[in-house]
Amino acid sequence: MEEQSNNLVPLTDEQLASLLEGCRKGISASQQQLYEQFCRYAMAICLRYAHQEDEARQVMNDGFVKVFTHLHQFRPEKQHQHLVVSFKSWIKKIMIYTAIDYFRANRKHQHEEVDHALMYKADPQATPLDKLSHEELMKMVQMLSPAYRMVFNMFVIDGYSHEEIARQLGISVGTSKSNLAKAREKLRKMLLSRYAELYSRYER
Repeated sequence: MEEQSNNLVPLTDEQLASLLEGCRKGISASQQQLYEQFCRYAMAICLRYAHQEDEARQVMNDGFVKVFTHLHQFRPEKQHQHLVVSFKSWIKKIMIYTAIDYFRANRKHQHEEVDHALMYKADPQATPLDKLSHEELMKMVQMLSPAYRMVFNMFVIDGYSHEEIARQLGISVGTSKSNLAKAREKLRKMLLSRYAELYSRYER
């Protein structure tokens, strides 16, 4: 499927409900419209987990296959009053799990040194890393190795605990904490390299 280049008018809950019904009936026009409505949102999630756009697009397309395959299982979450909000939350989970599956499938080709003893303690003071724009941070996150990028996204951005990350990725809690610490350290080194002047002013 091709992404829609034009900005689409957001769907109302009633319009989405009608669209979902059409998708459940296998109407291709409804499936195409659903994809066009949510592909940008899904792609933004996948880009956080991928190293390159092509990889993110592959994860996104695999995710949409799961969306259409399991659409009959979608149930609006009680905490969300609006169907659109609930559906976006469901899509987000699918895209994250698809990215995890992609990581697992390709992990055997990745050689990552893991220091289980390394533990990260958050600095109570803000650093230049905390002042980066979302776009700048995402570009740096994409430069991390797959293992570090996966844990950083799951913990920092998507709010998973180390215990949840360990279960999802099939690693130990210590490895999750170690990879997060190393990811943060690598991001700080990138920051130091790109914004040395800003960083030096901050540390004076």
